[in-house]
Amino acid sequence: MEGLLDFVLRDVLTRVGGVDRCVSEFIRITGTLLPDKVFLRYVPELHNGSRTLAGVPVRAQLLGSDPICMAENAARLAALGPEGIDLNFGCPAKVVNRHGGGAALLQEPERIATVVAAVRRAVPLHLPVSAKMRLGFNDTGLMRECAQAMQAGGAAELVVHARTKADGYRPPAYWEHIPTIRAAVGIPVVANGEIWTVADAQRCREVSGCDALMLGRGMVADPGLARAIRASDAGQPGADTVAWADLLPHLAAFWQLVCDDLEPRQRAGRLKQWLNLLRRRFPEAEVAYQHVRTMTDQRAITAWVDALQPAEG
Repeated sequence: MEGLLDFVLRDVLTRVGGVDRCVSEFIRITGTLLPDKVFLRYVPELHNGSRTLAGVPVRAQLLGSDPICMAENAARLAALGPEGIDLNFGCPAKVVNRHGGGAALLQEPERIATVVAAVRRAVPLHLPVSAKMRLGFNDTGLMRECAQAMQAGGAAELVVHARTKADGYRPPAYWEHIPTIRAAVGIPVVANGEIWTVADAQRCREVSGCDALMLGRGMVADPGLARAIRASDAGQPGADTVAWADLLPHLAAFWQLVCDDLEPRQRAGRLKQWLNLLRRRFPEAEVAYQHVRTMTDQRAITAWVDALQPAEG
């Protein structure tokens, strides 16, 4: 999720708990061999054994359409010790699709197989290579062929965002198409798209037939969602709910990381971006967002964040 689920938010959300694995923002491969510093900028967890500070593995994601360039960059990335390498065939952004990347490749299953195979050959066998796709570009006509192409190229796992590129992020997600993809391949399939609540997760599993789920914006809007799903799975619905008061220390940690690691011009916007999504789950976040949305001074925002924290003792 470019510009949203970066290493700062990964660090904070994995502290809340319930997450098995993260995937980085996509690293765009456009025709050059990237230096190590670029991979490390996107995935600083590589300095920590490819894990967040909470110990959750992070898989690095690449996006591109040239097999040779993708393979060369995957090999360089592999030398840095990622948990695995994920390939993005789902990004719907026009600027990405115009250059043949992301969801644009869903129109050409043969090219998908070539890209996946090139990356698979370029990295050590012990390193997992996975892929993420949408249901198609304009329609679902090639979804089986695309999934089979990813498997044929050597992908060990497939995440399916249950919308086409044309659907963008408009609800609903069409989970009912995922069983067709599952039947077409012999590798694990993970369901993704429009999972905002525990009820959504349960319904997605029932409709898709997938046990494993990938949470995106739903996890950003409700940082306790993964924990809540696990509690429900254990027959204890509501037992692990994260309240606004529980979230406040994580909000402070997020702001501190933003101030430490991001450019000054990015800092206030990142806090507002997260609060904007949190409004979906927490009424208190609406009040917080309205208070901070016109603020730009870092010291004033820091004082406001500090004032939100519960008193010790």
